Amino acid sequence: VQLQASGGGLVQAGGSLSVSCAVSGNIESINDMGWYRQAPGKQRELVAVITSGGTTNYADSVKGRFTISRDNAKNTVTLQMSSLRPEDTGVYYCKADFWTKVAGSYTYEHDYRGQGTQVTVSS
Repeated sequence: VQLQASGGGLVQAGGSLSVSCAVSGNIESINDMGWYRQAPGKQRELVAVITSGGTTNYADSVKGRFTISRDNAKNTVTLQMSSLRPEDTGVYYCKADFWTKVAGSYTYEHDYRGQGTQVTVSS
């Protein structure tokens, strides 16, 4: 199973950017998907989560500025970020909770994360 993130980059404060993630591999079903971020010298923060039914939750630090969405048919999750601030800078990692089936056995993976993508907001 792979979680491949794309997007990110450099943007000025107040600007917008989006990051996307595609889940591929032997997946039976995906429950929650979301995004973490890791800033230098700071603890990892869960930024946004979306359930398979579309219910969303956001960290207080991004509420009203970030929007998470997913495409269940394509196993993708997108984080649209607006009104970006320098403190939003960090490596953004997508995460997923999912079931796999291998040789007839089901396995649940919780909080599986892919490689991150850098988001840099300049002041």
